[in-house]
Amino acid sequence: MTKTLSGLFGARRRSAGRQEELLAAAVRAAADYLAGLDGRPEARRVRLAAAIGTLTTARPASSAETFDALLAAGNRAFEAGEPGGGAAELGLALTLADTAVELRGRSKGAWRLRGLVLEALGRHGDAIEAYDRHLDLRQSYTESQDIVLRRDILDETRSCLDEAARLFPGAPTALATPEGHTPAELRTAFADQVKARLAHLDAHGATRAPDPATRRLIQLYATYRRLTAEGRVPDPLVGDAAPLGAGPFRNMIAGKAVCLVASADALGALGPGAGAGLGAEIDAYDVVIRCDSYRVDAPTTGERTDVHAVTLRGPTPWEGPRWTREVPTRLVFGDPADAWRRSLRKRLAPGAQRHIGDASLRRPLHDPALVGDGDWPRGGSTAFTVLRLLDFLDVNPRIDLIGLVGTGQLRPEENEWVTAHARKNASTETRTALR
Repeated sequence: MTKTLSGLFGARRRSAGRQEELLAAAVRAAADYLAGLDGRPEARRVRLAAAIGTLTTARPASSAETFDALLAAGNRAFEAGEPGGGAAELGLALTLADTAVELRGRSKGAWRLRGLVLEALGRHGDAIEAYDRHLDLRQSYTESQDIVLRRDILDETRSCLDEAARLFPGAPTALATPEGHTPAELRTAFADQVKARLAHLDAHGATRAPDPATRRLIQLYATYRRLTAEGRVPDPLVGDAAPLGAGPFRNMIAGKAVCLVASADALGALGPGAGAGLGAEIDAYDVVIRCDSYRVDAPTTGERTDVHAVTLRGPTPWEGPRWTREVPTRLVFGDPADAWRRSLRKRLAPGAQRHIGDASLRRPLHDPALVGDGDWPRGGSTAFTVLRLLDFLDVNPRIDLIGLVGTGQLRPEENEWVTAHARKNASTETRTALR
């Protein structure tokens, strides 16, 4: 035990020593910056100098106050370097951001600052990586929408540059290889490409409308300038949709009769007329839940949808189509967390839902705070995940599955679980009662 404690305290001392070394290096870089200033500093540099003064007296390196001072100085350095891209200020900002990331790898503020500085320096790939790390640390997808927009703009502007460089050979170097070039350099290179193409047409006596490739180049340039000057319009989803946690979802459905309905195609698999007349009954439930890319047929499946549940699948689930069908509530199940967050950013359609399940509802079947059934295989059906969640929450007087059993909607082991837990005396060919 003595050796164990000795090793633990030794590791802590070494960690504290490393933190002090990192902070000392950052303070030296800040002091070198101040020593290199000449002339009367402008207001932004005065604010930066004050922030550096606070940083130089902050100790110990492990304290929250010291880390806050480090971030504050980094943000002041970034502000002093933008707009215009002051090389000394941006270089200092990157040093302080890197130090902050080293000290606290799970700091959202540190990754945000690093992304902003890298973007200003033209290191777009590294900036996107930093933004993704920041976004992965969010508690809710509605946080940091400014970073979501900045990241998306980097993606879109890079696509514009890449396509423009492919349209005509001999594109300016910055346009062909944009990584490492500042935004100002890229704007100039793009404008030069457009001017060169129009000059080429004039030199060859082209009096008609530009050819399709030139028109496309002009369209790309207009899109690029609009994005860099105005940004993207914020996603209406932020204002219209509210995150929904496990607790609020439980309260929302408490005391209500719920039905989980198969797609019209699945009901048809039960045979002719199997679902005839069910539509009105389904629409009469308090809560109607449908899964994945369902199809509605009013006479057999009803028309209402209160909750749409979908499971992310494949290595790149964010590349799927957007969920555009309007519903009051949408639950998206997925693991790992970074792929789930990225899919929400890419696939949620603005205004298509009023509530969206947050991270607490991301993987209910395997989350120890919810069902927590670690023995159950991953990659199961969406319907089974929903019904296990409803069964766990246990707040509904009635839970019916319509057209799900025996139609291929559930896996064999899932069918077995449902059969074992169903109320036999309340079930029919098309309806399975769990409550």
